[in-house]
Amino acid sequence: MMTPKIEIKNLNLTFGNNKQILFDVSLDIAAGQITSLIGPSGSGKSTLLRCLNRLWEPPESAIFLDSTDITTLDVLALRRQVGMLFQSAALFEGTVADNVAYGPGLYGQKLSAGQIAELLEMAGLPADAAQKPAGELSGGQAQRVALARALANQPQVLLLDEPTSALDPTATRHVEETVLRLRDTLGLTVVWVSHAIEQVERTADKLVLLVDGNIVESGDPDHLLSGAHHHLAGDFARGKLGSD
Repeated sequence: MMTPKIEIKNLNLTFGNNKQILFDVSLDIAAGQITSLIGPSGSGKSTLLRCLNRLWEPPESAIFLDSTDITTLDVLALRRQVGMLFQSAALFEGTVADNVAYGPGLYGQKLSAGQIAELLEMAGLPADAAQKPAGELSGGQAQRVALARALANQPQVLLLDEPTSALDPTATRHVEETVLRLRDTLGLTVVWVSHAIEQVERTADKLVLLVDGNIVESGDPDHLLSGAHHHLAGDFARGKLGSD
């Protein structure tokens, strides 16, 4: 049996006001698959996602990347390996090319025009978008530039925190198709927080349901959402586990 790309072992997380957010969370995230996190608002999905690249600092010996405790890694090096996209693409001033080249530039690496064009194409954008001002992009275009910027760091894992929630259906499908293609062509490991059950059905290899900081179900999305047998994931899909 292959070692999971990410192993989460008995993760408990409490914020400064002593409010516990995550309770004894254990989860294996397989390499080269899309794992979708779903659940009601306040269930801990985004908090768990942020722990995976230490935007929230997890305790020691709770999260492992390729069997290495992530708290022992340089945090900037970790975030190059474990990239992240948020609900809204926070692009910098300047051109699309400036944004895509930003990460490698921090380490003294200069991307060629050809490398930038290749990254844009991987993210589903034409190469001639490189010289467009970032401020003139549509929401869907900006999100794909943010994806290209993340890919420029050659990540092994991509964390997605509802990156399509503000996009129209066409742009949403473009992002979904791009992520699926990256999984299939690069073997990228993806952890995707989503509220859209239809999106989960189109993209997920594994489904994980969090409720009140606990993993209450995980497994094959088709099985958990089929309705053939009672599952809490099906209850969530039907709006019976709280509103988002």
